[in-house]
Amino acid sequence: MATDTVWVLGDQLDERLAHLADRDPAATRVLMVVSRVKLESRRWSRQRAHFYVASMRRFADRLRSLGFTVDWRVADSMQAGLEHHIAEHRPGRIVALEPANRAGTALLERLGVQLIPSDQFLCHRDEFRSWATEHRRRDGSLLMEDFYRWQRRRLGILIEEDGSPVGGRWNLDEENRLPPPADGGQWPEAPVDEPDAIDSEVDSLLSGLDLTGGPWSGIWATDREGALRRLTHFVEEALPGFGPYEDAVVSHHRHLNHSMLSPYLNNGLLHPREVVDAVLAAHREGGIPLNSIEGVVRQVIGWREYIAGLYWTNDADYIDANHFGNSMEVPPALLGAATNMNCVAHVARWVAEDGWTHHIPRLMVIANLATLAGVRPRALVDWMWETFVDGAEWVMVPNVVGMGMYADGGAMSTKPYVAGGNYLSKMTDFCGPCSFDRRRRTGEDACPFTTLYWDFLDRHRDQLGGNHRLARVYANLNRLSDIAEVRERAVEVRARLVAGTL
Repeated sequence: MATDTVWVLGDQLDERLAHLADRDPAATRVLMVVSRVKLESRRWSRQRAHFYVASMRRFADRLRSLGFTVDWRVADSMQAGLEHHIAEHRPGRIVALEPANRAGTALLERLGVQLIPSDQFLCHRDEFRSWATEHRRRDGSLLMEDFYRWQRRRLGILIEEDGSPVGGRWNLDEENRLPPPADGGQWPEAPVDEPDAIDSEVDSLLSGLDLTGGPWSGIWATDREGALRRLTHFVEEALPGFGPYEDAVVSHHRHLNHSMLSPYLNNGLLHPREVVDAVLAAHREGGIPLNSIEGVVRQVIGWREYIAGLYWTNDADYIDANHFGNSMEVPPALLGAATNMNCVAHVARWVAEDGWTHHIPRLMVIANLATLAGVRPRALVDWMWETFVDGAEWVMVPNVVGMGMYADGGAMSTKPYVAGGNYLSKMTDFCGPCSFDRRRRTGEDACPFTTLYWDFLDRHRDQLGGNHRLARVYANLNRLSDIAEVRERAVEVRARLVAGTL
């Protein structure tokens, strides 16, 4: 009798998921394909490429240890890998877990693979669509806060018996917005794994590719044991202080108390339920402030799953939304070119070396600069998709197009998340030693963020002037006596960003 084949994709590395959970290893062959076309299709960062290939390679060994027969292939393409597998093994059926993106789903459907509904999220995409149908507001928007509360109730997370939130409030964000401590703070260091024979094997596989960034850093786990160690490290070392400084950035430490668990949630080495359970267990043991607990729960069952749901609910062409008609490519300063902007220099280096930075540098340095300067949203999506270790398509499209750049014209956010140098000065320590003055709008030493902020608001009066959340900002803009000089300085700033001379 022919043996079934389960095709395991590179972001489904969990034998507890529906494609493998009830399988008899003796009656199942697993196919895993590394596609050369995929590796060569984009200029991936080394951290991202190494992380995914090494994680797949180690998971293949894990499945073998559980008794599965694994057909590991490095093929010209995913289709070629499948065709060679079929020719050699002639499986009875080929099944796979639903891919997390449209292209993967279309490919597997075209190849006749039987898809199993994914249980990699706590809210399946079909459940999200049903929720969206019932909870869409009169203006057509879907609010994350509505989804988050629905998730809390249906999953029974931080909920009292009467259905009210533990602590009496759903949202503790106001307690999680402290600026960096005056002394710079003390932050836990991330675990690091020394490279081994499999890492060397992956390095050889990736040799010859045009990868960006530095050498494999070892800060990313590539097997389940390493991911679990990092979950334990976060809960024991970082979780107690996570909440208050969740939105802070310091120049001497890259991750502060952030978990750095998103890559493992995205590729299957961790499941969102076990992350939440670990955090809730720490809460029951006592001693960890509720705002830190709620902050993690909000990110995992709220924002992350909301983003995944929006990816599937939005049309396929959402990725190309460009509300402001931007045309600039990603500027050299974000790609690692020398720059006098202290905040950009630090964040660009972190991204190049680690393939990661936490959500505030992403939102208020990278996406903020891109929005203010007029970067083409699709260009930023592609770069972040290629560069960030957790940069899956479903992650980056709603986060960049909707949240980060307001490229959808407000379908996801009620106003653009833009700010000048004052915000960066409040929430980071970048501005003090910077050669630019965050208080100045004009002149050679004017902060580019401050100049571009006021110019952005001025240029987009027609689209944004009637937004009630920006009424006070536009009142301030109307009082500026130097707006003509701001416009001139902004033209210069954008030109120098393009040239890589700022």
